[in-house]
Amino acid sequence: MIAKSLDTYALAKLILETSKRPFAVVAKELGMSASEFHAAVQRLGGSGLVNPADRTIRVKPVLDFLFSGVRYVFPSSPGSISQGMPTSYAAPPLNALLGSNDKIGPVWPDAMGSKLGYAIEPLHPSASKASRTDPRLYEILALIDVLREGRPRERQLAEKELRDRISRQRQRSNLSE
Repeated sequence: MIAKSLDTYALAKLILETSKRPFAVVAKELGMSASEFHAAVQRLGGSGLVNPADRTIRVKPVLDFLFSGVRYVFPSSPGSISQGMPTSYAAPPLNALLGSNDKIGPVWPDAMGSKLGYAIEPLHPSASKASRTDPRLYEILALIDVLREGRPRERQLAEKELRDRISRQRQRSNLSE
């Protein structure tokens, strides 16, 4: 069972993994301890989303959870105007698909952030820091945020993007085996 939002945060990273790197390395990239990451992988395994032995995602259950469950388990509601890092539809890749938008969009509150927007809580406090060093993780987390708080059209675009990215990642993984 997924009990914590950090499990979904760890799942976002596992979507991108093509090899079984040490827990400590992946955890450090996420800004969490190796034991936190290990526990998250175990909970994801217990939920049937990940094979805990090799940390590979189970695609259909992951997509089912993200598309149908994440907005109910980890809902996001707009907070006050804050400086932060753009997320959801205001971040890549959807900001490019939806075109320029002068409206104030969602941000993860972050003193190093470049935009003003309405604050939404990230899945993990280290999300913005990890996203600054891993653009692919940033895009996955932003797409998950669309599923947490977006409107139907945005959610539909996010679902397509996630499906495509997971498919491409699986192809890369199969080529590297």
